[in-house]
Amino acid sequence: MQKQAIFFIVGFLLMLFLSFFDWRGFKENSYLILILYFICFFLLAGLIFFAPQIRGIKGWYKIGSFSFDPIGLTTIVLIILLSKFFSKRHSEMYKLGHIILSGFYVFLPFALIAKQPNLGSALILIAVWMGILIVSGIKLKQFFLLILCGALIFVVAWSFLLRDYQKNRITSFLNPGADQLGMNWSQNQSKIAIGSGGILGQGFAKGSQTQNGFLSEPYTDFSFSVFAEEFGIAGIFIMLILMSFLLWQILKLALLSDSNFPRIFASGLAIFIFSQAFINIGMNLGVLPVIGIPMPFVSYGGSNLIAIFAGFGIFQSIIANR
Repeated sequence: MQKQAIFFIVGFLLMLFLSFFDWRGFKENSYLILILYFICFFLLAGLIFFAPQIRGIKGWYKIGSFSFDPIGLTTIVLIILLSKFFSKRHSEMYKLGHIILSGFYVFLPFALIAKQPNLGSALILIAVWMGILIVSGIKLKQFFLLILCGALIFVVAWSFLLRDYQKNRITSFLNPGADQLGMNWSQNQSKIAIGSGGILGQGFAKGSQTQNGFLSEPYTDFSFSVFAEEFGIAGIFIMLILMSFLLWQILKLALLSDSNFPRIFASGLAIFIFSQAFINIGMNLGVLPVIGIPMPFVSYGGSNLIAIFAGFGIFQSIIANR
């Protein structure tokens, strides 16, 4: 709890700092964006050599008692880069070369994150990229061509790249009745925890599934289930209302903006937060496979929280300097 409070304070201060920074510096300074991009690239590459292996993943730098994951900040930098890229080429979105080049920018961090291996976070980058392409005005036939390419890549990845435990997560999701005490244990216990919360929940830190140790990863992957067990349907309803209000405030900027960069950035930030929340809730409800995506503002961990606050800071800067 103390660490999370420190992460919140750091993120909040970063948000304040960026809110006073004129966002046009990102729009007009390509060198600044490229410097940030390559810093993130080298941070991701460094994980392969310097990060300790935790639960089979090399995804965090250890700094004393703290851990740092550069994926969240990489995602925010990518949103900035893609906003700059497509705002300059908005009238030329019909050119396939622009789409391929933007995909190259995404592919480099995608490959490094997938190498950890952290397929869930890598897929978030793809979701952000695809969402920004749609907002930027990609043609329908180009979009379906990308979907086809993605399907072919998935077939190749299944055959040669995905590890056995990653394949097992997908096959166990498709067959929830199998391996009840193995791969499907976590999701089954998650659904029990959500159901046991009832209308008003069992109370803070009083959830039976969580306190008795039946729910695995209660502070990260399955934090939504813990919240549902402790605060019930009423708590979930309030959480979703607040999340929807936040996303609407971000998207309102995208809808009302008369400039491409703010519109694309706001859309990318909303897609980033929404895709994490959607996948995490789907994992907890058992309608999506478990791929290790945090619930924004709920799951324990500072790197993702700080990254979202950084995005909020730029968002506030856009509002203040329109």
